[in-house]
Amino acid sequence: MANAQGFQHTSRLKDCLARQAAEHMGRIADQSGVTVERDIDMRKEASDTWDRFDRHPGYQEIRLIQEVGARLGAGNPFFKAHEGVAGATTRINGREYINFASYNYLGLSGHPSVSQAAIEAIGRYGTSVSASRLVSGERPLHRQLEAALACSYGVADAIVFVSGHATNTSTIGHLFGPKDLILYDALIHNSVLQGVALSGAKRLAFPHNDWARLDAILTKRRRLFERVLIVLEGIYSMDGDYPDLPRFIELKKRHRAWLMVDEAHSFGVMGKTGKGIREHFGLDGRDVDIWMGTLSKSLASCGGYIAGETALVEHLRYRAPGFVYSVGMAPPMAAAALEALRYIETHPERVARLQDNGRLFFTLARNAAIDTGYCAGFAVVPAIIGSSLRTVNVANLLFQQGINVQPILYPAVQENKARLRFFISCEHSAEQIRRTVDLLADEIARG
Repeated sequence: MANAQGFQHTSRLKDCLARQAAEHMGRIADQSGVTVERDIDMRKEASDTWDRFDRHPGYQEIRLIQEVGARLGAGNPFFKAHEGVAGATTRINGREYINFASYNYLGLSGHPSVSQAAIEAIGRYGTSVSASRLVSGERPLHRQLEAALACSYGVADAIVFVSGHATNTSTIGHLFGPKDLILYDALIHNSVLQGVALSGAKRLAFPHNDWARLDAILTKRRRLFERVLIVLEGIYSMDGDYPDLPRFIELKKRHRAWLMVDEAHSFGVMGKTGKGIREHFGLDGRDVDIWMGTLSKSLASCGGYIAGETALVEHLRYRAPGFVYSVGMAPPMAAAALEALRYIETHPERVARLQDNGRLFFTLARNAAIDTGYCAGFAVVPAIIGSSLRTVNVANLLFQQGINVQPILYPAVQENKARLRFFISCEHSAEQIRRTVDLLADEIARG
């Protein structure tokens, strides 16, 4: 009932706004002044709108959603203030919650050895390198981290950026141009889409994980372009599934294309020792041309990286705008990521425990008839609810019962595919997972 009622309220509000707009346009049409005078009035009204941020269409849309939510008693589920380390549990407003809203997959953010590495880096190097690394910002930690990342992938070199989003945007935007073609999975991350737009290359999305359709596109179009890039994710952040990477590698070799894999959610999660989708499939790291990943999830830091052959990395090091014109990574962030990487290599049991927890959550959810979409049962498990309003309501009801999980709403996903996205940690207990799935199933069943 709450869902249907919500749509009625939303519809009435939109109808009201539409009527107001129609009445306004009618008043303009009914004016008896000459056309020139009407145009002057319209230009004046437009100028009053175009130089005001509160009249921007994007902000107006946000305000509309907030108004509807407030009228229906659906509180804002975003920007909660966590009062300590956000891991398997967290504290918000003095209350402890079971937490499924953190990328802290291996529990290394807040781990004593990782925190100590960051503290020691501050003592030695300070909190900032204060400049671009190209000019005067290089520290030994940067190259040590990059060498360790390259070793993890079995490739020649790596480069770290201060932002994961900027890593994709700057790399793709810089390496490709109008004579090139970029093909990407239909569910690819926003950072890739921004990079593709920046590049000016011809762009085409292919159906999710559909290597056969990609093959057909390449067969028809490859000869029309110079460079061709295929972009996939290791684990898709909204759906929790992964591609048949060997198939895509075969395609890129046959069609003489480059392959880029975004491992933001798969490094530290997939593979026996957490080395990602490459280890999961037993592949040579050199089979993929551009490995991308973030440092903010399993590696308990902040930033992003590209790993691959020397020519790729050197090109980015001297020419990529997001690296050349940005300050170098802060020393404590580089130290934290480096220590987390070392810790994963010597403690593979954390990866095994994470994979066990992901399978448990996924299996219980499926058994409870919860729609988990494409999910493969690793560290990201979606519970597809339907409408954005109903999804927010379920999130709020779970929050009242001590479970923190974030809703994913339109336009991040289709309106009829709004969902709760559960991020699993190696530190969640089986009891916490069972209780969460039971409560989730109950709230969904109530409608």
